[in-house]
Amino acid sequence: MPDADIDTSDEPFDADNPTSIAAYWEDATVTAEDAGAAAVRVAKDRGVQKAPRKVLLSVRYSPEVVDYFRSTGKGWQVRMDEALKEYVASRR
Repeated sequence: MPDADIDTSDEPFDADNPTSIAAYWEDATVTAEDAGAAAVRVAKDRGVQKAPRKVLLSVRYSPEVVDYFRSTGKGWQVRMDEALKEYVASRR
């Protein structure tokens, strides 16, 4: 949709106006989700690992498993990795 077709008459924010942008962000707060996104950007800026220790992979887990690990707070993916390592070690 072209910008001209967007009705912004009821919105106080104007992306082309620096004063409007400053006012919009004046009362902003950073959430944990925002901080996580910033950490990802920083990690991407670091470049390639000299000796990669992990494999980038896309997988699907049941909602119960994901909900459990997420409910344990920050670092839940590391704890999930540790649980899988324990499982593998017990099967060797």
